[in-house]
Amino acid sequence: MRGWWQDLTDLVLPAECGGCGRPRTVLCPECRAALSGAVPRRVRPVPEPRGLPVVHAAAPYADAVRAVLLAHKERGALPLARPLGVALAGAVRAGAAGVPEGPVLLVPVPSGRGAVRARGHDPARRTALAAAAELRRTGTPARVLAVLRQRRPVADQAGLDARQRLENLAGALSVTAGGARLLCEGRVVLVDDVMTTGASLTEAARAVRVTLAEETAGYGGAASATRGDVVTAVYEGVLGERRQERMTGSMEGSTDREWAVRGKAKSDRNAISAAVVAASPDSFEINRN
Repeated sequence: MRGWWQDLTDLVLPAECGGCGRPRTVLCPECRAALSGAVPRRVRPVPEPRGLPVVHAAAPYADAVRAVLLAHKERGALPLARPLGVALAGAVRAGAAGVPEGPVLLVPVPSGRGAVRARGHDPARRTALAAAAELRRTGTPARVLAVLRQRRPVADQAGLDARQRLENLAGALSVTAGGARLLCEGRVVLVDDVMTTGASLTEAARAVRVTLAEETAGYGGAASATRGDVVTAVYEGVLGERRQERMTGSMEGSTDREWAVRGKAKSDRNAISAAVVAASPDSFEINRN
């Protein structure tokens, strides 16, 4: 209801720039340039979590860009989804350079149900839909797969350091039933509005990798229950601690080479990358050299 009312209000009342507050414009030229006027770049948080995929960002999370993202996420300035989607599409394209051709599957990092209810919308999913539309408009086949779900409650990330965020989110996400098949239909790009420590994207990547590994290996169904356990390390934190998750299935009777050959076609197509609208300024600085 809130999202519908906000859409109607934005059509009737004069808008103001989400970045600087200039009246009668959703986003002024200066703030639009700050958001998507530069070439997207690869970003790495410090410390960089083990398991974080390659991430590209359109802009540093500061000043007008920060204001635009907060206006969209927290104040329900829904018309900002379109320029945010254009910026995100640019980051997706930057990460796709040199990757085999195929449809782009944008997988948004989900917000918690409570946060979605409070905000009246899911900002990452809305931005992903706008990015997919922009990619299609410019000739890149793309669609959004909202296949990630939170399978347990997590604490508010505000105030947590990098290690605490990893621990808070470890094992929190899973892929919905039927999502594995969809994830095998193109190139997976995890998307979010902002990356700070990289914990959310790391957990999203873990959930997708586990699902793709099971799908590639032919696990699943009733047969899984009769096979042994394969223990796979899914986290290796900044202090070297390992977290493990069990996947049903067995590699018994197959050599490493056989498994590599069987999974090569799908792994080439399903290499996971990530793209965000903005990332912390420090994550840009580390990539200048």
